[in-house]
Amino acid sequence: MRLRSLCLLDIRFQAKYGFYFLYAVLTVIYIIILLALPESWREKAAAILIFSDPASMGLFFMGAIVLLEKNQHTPCAFAVSPVRAAEYVTAKAASLSAISLVVAMLLALAAKVGHLHMILLGTVISSAIFTLLGIIVATKIVSLNQFILWTVPIEILCFVPAILHLFRITPAWLQYNPINVCMDMVSGHSPSAIGFLTVITMTVILFVISRLCVLKMWDSIGGVKL
Repeated sequence: MRLRSLCLLDIRFQAKYGFYFLYAVLTVIYIIILLALPESWREKAAAILIFSDPASMGLFFMGAIVLLEKNQHTPCAFAVSPVRAAEYVTAKAASLSAISLVVAMLLALAAKVGHLHMILLGTVISSAIFTLLGIIVATKIVSLNQFILWTVPIEILCFVPAILHLFRITPAWLQYNPINVCMDMVSGHSPSAIGFLTVITMTVILFVISRLCVLKMWDSIGGVKL
């Protein structure tokens, strides 16, 4: 029940601050771009668009979300409430994944690419990974400029290898890189068992770290350990 309430709270929060309107506009722009491209380019273009925006929106927007919550003293309420850090993190990941799924589905349909189920699964997992990374960074910053500065290296380390991997420019052994596996899934290709295991392992590790970071943030704001 608490998790459901937290998810609904996050959805209302995102709607209030224009997340849905922004992605409605961006989705229309992305679809226009896809339709303007030659058909032979659309599959890879759709994968790049899905991976670099809806799938990674948590990394881009988590700083603004957490800073707004801090400004409204929401973490103070969470710190003294029965809400658990794991529920807080899960709600953030779930609510942003919902937007990612809708946008990814529309882009995939517009590009007329196959294996839609694999694309959506890759989008959900990628969204979770990027959201968890965003939470880890957001809990440690005090300004939006600082968040942007911290996330730039993450973006370079994630996006550059993944895009190079999409065009098969990277060495074969990098196919097991969790981020590259996510790109494979977003482009509609089924991962190997080892590749999928690395993705799940990375997600679990990031979840544990993000939970600890949220607990530390709540404690520093005013939460008390009894």
